[in-house]
Amino acid sequence: MKFENTGIETLKADLNRLDEVMLEHGLVREGQWDYERVTYDKKYEIKEGTYYLRVQGHVHEGDVGAHKAIIQLMTPLLGKHYYPHGVEYGEGEHFPKTLVSQCDKLLKDVKAEVEKFAL
Repeated sequence: MKFENTGIETLKADLNRLDEVMLEHGLVREGQWDYERVTYDKKYEIKEGTYYLRVQGHVHEGDVGAHKAIIQLMTPLLGKHYYPHGVEYGEGEHFPKTLVSQCDKLLKDVKAEVEKFAL
């Protein structure tokens, strides 16, 4: 499921500041990066299954490995995890309304904080 028109997809921000804000909201980057992309995930384990809120970004300028990069954020996604196949984001998936509401609020909070230092 895509969270369209959140405004997050219009933001560019410094990688180090972005890492701090995302982590404060439970979105973890860990090893999910290469020199041109980053992915922040938050895991939700609820009775309906395991879900991941994912915010991705790509390098606008700089280098992720050197911790000196400006990241252009992309449209956030919500997916359901199926063992052992992975995460599905498709239209045919069911996403509990309470989970969607939680994710929507979290994305609004993240956007508000990132806007303070966005480029």
